[in-house]
Amino acid sequence: MPIEETLYPVNLRVDGRRCLVVGGGRVALAKTEGLLEAGALVDVIAPDVVPDLEARPGVTVHRRPYRIGDVAGYRLVVAATGRKEVNAEVYRDGEEAGVWVNSADDPESCSFTLPSKLRRGPLMVTCSTGGQSPALSRWLRQRLEDEIGPEFETLLCLLSGAREQIRAAGVHTEGLAWQDVLDSGMLELIRSGETGQAQAKIDRLVDNTLM
Repeated sequence: MPIEETLYPVNLRVDGRRCLVVGGGRVALAKTEGLLEAGALVDVIAPDVVPDLEARPGVTVHRRPYRIGDVAGYRLVVAATGRKEVNAEVYRDGEEAGVWVNSADDPESCSFTLPSKLRRGPLMVTCSTGGQSPALSRWLRQRLEDEIGPEFETLLCLLSGAREQIRAAGVHTEGLAWQDVLDSGMLELIRSGETGQAQAKIDRLVDNTLM
């Protein structure tokens, strides 16, 4: 994959979907944990597997080398073998089968890259360098952890509740004054423990919309 290529950002739904991790080391463990966090059903193919990976619920381990055709039937595949030639083989196999493949630390053998992510409940903030410097992605994410605290999850919950209330009344939520509400000091109120006042600001938006 050329480094100047512009990537298309997307969030994938893998809950309940079969995904494959090729490799059994610590990097493979980290990739597997990310898939499990999103609800995926994970198969692991590797001759040797670290104990922590084999013990993970929701993981099926196949102790053997990768074979051509193993990618078939999976939603997506992560190659984390530590061997560039094997990762490249998995990538080529995926291209032929129409399966998305990420190769750890090998952007040339990727049909998608994985950003560094920060989660606050349903809120997810990602940092990506298009595979050019995962270290920079992680560094940026760590800096954001101090800026984006648990109060953002509370803010999202308030906004989501208001949106669902408006939609339940059959009113479109696009074009409403969401930005004005967000700029009205809601986050600061939540941080200071005055969530009720933040809720009141949201309630006024709902009331004005449904009048």
